[in-house]
Amino acid sequence: MGTDGGGRGHRPRGQAAGLAHDFPFDPAYGYDLDRLLSVPAPEAPTGFGEFWRALYAEARGTRVAPRLRSRTATTGGAQAVAVHEVGYTSLGGRRIGGWVTLPADGQVRQGCVVTHGYGGREGPEPELLPPGTAAIWPCLRGQGARSRQPDLPSGAAAHVLHGIGSRRSYVHGGCAADVWCAATALAELVPASMRRLTYAGASFGGGIGALALPWDERFAAAVLTVPSFGNHPLRLTLPCTGSGESVRRHHAAHPEVAGVLAYFDAATAARHIGIPVHVAAALFDPAVPPPGQFAVYNALPGPKELHVLTAGHFPHPGEAAEEADLLAAQRRFLARA
Repeated sequence: MGTDGGGRGHRPRGQAAGLAHDFPFDPAYGYDLDRLLSVPAPEAPTGFGEFWRALYAEARGTRVAPRLRSRTATTGGAQAVAVHEVGYTSLGGRRIGGWVTLPADGQVRQGCVVTHGYGGREGPEPELLPPGTAAIWPCLRGQGARSRQPDLPSGAAAHVLHGIGSRRSYVHGGCAADVWCAATALAELVPASMRRLTYAGASFGGGIGALALPWDERFAAAVLTVPSFGNHPLRLTLPCTGSGESVRRHHAAHPEVAGVLAYFDAATAARHIGIPVHVAAALFDPAVPPPGQFAVYNALPGPKELHVLTAGHFPHPGEAAEEADLLAAQRRFLARA
């Protein structure tokens, strides 16, 4: 795997160009790997850093009041963990639900905030993390059964547009705050987790992670899988089956939202991330266009590793083996980075 800006990293077992599909567009968008590795990040709009630092300061000033409910389960195997339900308060007074997993033997070596794709999650997946990890698994605002809100849509197509009329009201800012407040909640519940705090997020969670990570010095490393929201100006030209299609169509009728999206570009934010980051990016992805995924990786100025996937959000031959390879690589990265 590459560990710097020039690293090409892990190559996929298959070739995306050979995947049969019935989409009315090309989910590779005409890009090969070399071209993907040259996709840039947009320039930051005026006040980009100031906006995010102010939002972070506001979130850090929130009294998160975490509440850990009684243990709900203990998983077995080589990495036994106790599973607890958790709730905490995030920016704007929103109560966020999720889970906390703790090593069953009580030996905490590090912590992790683990997010999710659009739709939330049904429960934690501790097998994603190295042994000895105390993790919080929040369902970000409006997502999943644990964090549904009466005034927030839960479906991806509507959620991604909520509050998009201004940078202050756009829901993705609140989602980033949910990540920061999750870290605070974990710190209060499990102080030993702050010995070394990491982040893991995929798709929606990968993009939100890229937005949140630059401003929070508590995080020491991160893994981002098929991250969304990279290079919005380019994404607005690319049809897809994911939340980006809702944004693309909305922008066609309301072009002024491009000015708001500029403050929530995961690739622009990635330029400000200095910690080691492992990115898994796909050559073929109908839901999250690959050029945006690679824009996030390309923009990272610090230590980084790239794991190239044949496809994202799409079943294909060899998928199970590829997922196993990725899981092993990410666990190694989080354990050592």
